[in-house]
Amino acid sequence: MGIDNGLTDYGDPEFASYLRGAFASSMGFSEEALSRPIVGITWTASDFNNCHRLAPELIEAVKRGVLMEGALPMVFPTLSLGEGFLNPTSMYFRNLMAMETEEIVRGQPMDAVVMVGGCDKTIPAQAMAALSVDRPTVILPVGPMMTGSFEGERLGACTDCRRYWGQYRAGTMTRERLVGVKQRLASTAGTCPVMGTASTMASLVETLGLALPGAGTVPAVAADRLRIAEESGRRAAQFARDGGPGPRTFVTPESVENALRMLLAISGSTNALVHLTAIARRAGIAVDPHRFNELSEETPVIVSLKPTGDGYMEDFHRAGGVRAVLRELADDFDLDTPTVGGGTLRDHIDFDEGWRDHRVVRPRTDPVNPVGGLVSLFGSLAPTGAILKRAAATPELFERTGRAVVFTSPADLAERIDDPALDVTEDDFLVMQNAGPLGAGMPEAGYLPIPKKLLERGVTDMVRLSDARMSGTAYGTVILHISPESAVGGPLSLVRNGDLIRLSVSERRLDLLVDDVELAKRTPEIHVMDQQGAYGALYRQEIMQAPDGCDFRSAVREPLPQEAGSHS
Repeated sequence: MGIDNGLTDYGDPEFASYLRGAFASSMGFSEEALSRPIVGITWTASDFNNCHRLAPELIEAVKRGVLMEGALPMVFPTLSLGEGFLNPTSMYFRNLMAMETEEIVRGQPMDAVVMVGGCDKTIPAQAMAALSVDRPTVILPVGPMMTGSFEGERLGACTDCRRYWGQYRAGTMTRERLVGVKQRLASTAGTCPVMGTASTMASLVETLGLALPGAGTVPAVAADRLRIAEESGRRAAQFARDGGPGPRTFVTPESVENALRMLLAISGSTNALVHLTAIARRAGIAVDPHRFNELSEETPVIVSLKPTGDGYMEDFHRAGGVRAVLRELADDFDLDTPTVGGGTLRDHIDFDEGWRDHRVVRPRTDPVNPVGGLVSLFGSLAPTGAILKRAAATPELFERTGRAVVFTSPADLAERIDDPALDVTEDDFLVMQNAGPLGAGMPEAGYLPIPKKLLERGVTDMVRLSDARMSGTAYGTVILHISPESAVGGPLSLVRNGDLIRLSVSERRLDLLVDDVELAKRTPEIHVMDQQGAYGALYRQEIMQAPDGCDFRSAVREPLPQEAGSHS
């Protein structure tokens, strides 16, 4: 415990302890301070991460809580992934952040750790690292930003930015007004204020029990966010003093199923299924997409937030946040799972009758949607799966057959999508290849834009398919994560212009209507991302497909025996 935890190997443990104490003394630590349990705190503030602008203030509150419990806080830097600032995509760096965080927590003398994160891939990376190293951990989300305003309308990045950008591309909004919107979309520090990936993952780690109750939804600028930071420090210090428990105590098959239900009930980001799969598999738990579909039929969407509903994260928090969802759907969740806040989820829910904002967290009898927000699809075009956020899609497009209009890569899409000569109608299916984990780092390019000539005719949605991801803030009939991806020779790589594709959401099917004889004559359309450097080489060697969480092969623990029959 404490500063002598995991001594550097010089072949002489007493000398290693003496030398470490000398170096620590040079930073002004007293002997009394160095005798205490140590709580590490991740520093993820960065000028390339707007979401984490207030992380230094949070860290000071965490330190205060650690000191109040008699432990010693020590801050250390890790990667900070700012969603809009990374090339080729932040997803490419998620596993790098997980690796670094895991190894630096394992390698440094800390008895517990508070991981401060938020912007989309940081919380997944931190949770993956926490499950691998299994050192006592409290995850502290930075919190969502508050909304802005434009011409009397509330705005929040980035669902509203996509809507206004669509108007601009359609020619119904001027460049000058678009600039005015841009300056008001992200009006404070914090993560996107809609149910995007960051807000979804913050809600899921709270449901898993890895973050304090309430931590998933408190706005970044609120005083309560600092109080939660202080309490996170106190809880971590208690864990450090008592020797645990570690994160694997909280991430169990029961808590993972709770998180899947929460994802469905809040109509969260499609990205969350990939991230939650990776987190669960770090604990040896497989996520079965067929079971996910069963849960989706049982779990209504009851949270009305953009892009599925009308509200924003500040509204969700005021309506009770994650705990309000657990209360409204109490019979569906296992409320006896433990949480880092102490006790179980049930212990933190107010079941007393009182005022409830049912405009935001709807009662089960009056849901936003009677079934879950996401559904997995399978078929000859997606043998191991694909995902559709049906709650943010157009139901009239759920049962149809369309002609494929194929783009061989994100670059090909960007070059040709607005070409007036593009042979496309609103009844066609836009198809993009080579945008999966190996092909392009799985960018959020799956939200294929409507061709400009169709936008100008008033078309607002059409079926779009790819092996890419899309932002949790996006909407439309967009089928994502098609697996196996094009770059490994999946059926998507064989699709050609004019092929017929059948979509049936009711049957959970996505099929390429081309016979095997014709497919055998075709050469797969394959492009593999060529990222330079040692990490790029490691990524290409280790990366797995979307149903496996896009994790590295060597990082995954084997599924638990009771999960061995599940799809992985």
